[in-house]
Amino acid sequence: MAAHYYTVTWDQLHRDARALAWRLIEKGPFAGIVAVARGGLIPAAIVARELECRLVESVSVVTYEEELRGSPVVSKPPTAAGDGTDFLIIDDLVDTGLTAGAVRALLPKAHFAVVYAKPAGRPSIDTFVTEVSQDTWILFPWDSEPQFVAPLGKRRLG
Repeated sequence: MAAHYYTVTWDQLHRDARALAWRLIEKGPFAGIVAVARGGLIPAAIVARELECRLVESVSVVTYEEELRGSPVVSKPPTAAGDGTDFLIIDDLVDTGLTAGAVRALLPKAHFAVVYAKPAGRPSIDTFVTEVSQDTWILFPWDSEPQFVAPLGKRRLG
């Protein structure tokens, strides 16, 4: 279980993805974007809009079977991106770098950018917006829903 949780709202994700696009403007122009499915699909759409990039490809990498982490398996390669020359890879998060390594092997010449980065995965990517600690679990808006939380005074602490 994670020691810390970081909740990302739809508004925050949009702001952070736009901040990522701002950092990437000077590194382009890019011929296209490869979104790492599934988490990178929404940030990639936002970045594509901001960079006025119309070619958006995807790559699907499976690293979990049920709740067990395994070796990454590419279930859908990004064929339109070739070796990645002039392409931008977008994902929501780099954690351990396992998925990023698999994608980087397919697209060695692409620029890899993520919205959120953990220390263990940072060497696998080129650009990010926000760093979070390795023991933080990010709660993305597509994985959670708003719900009532009791006031601190009504909870028993420790």
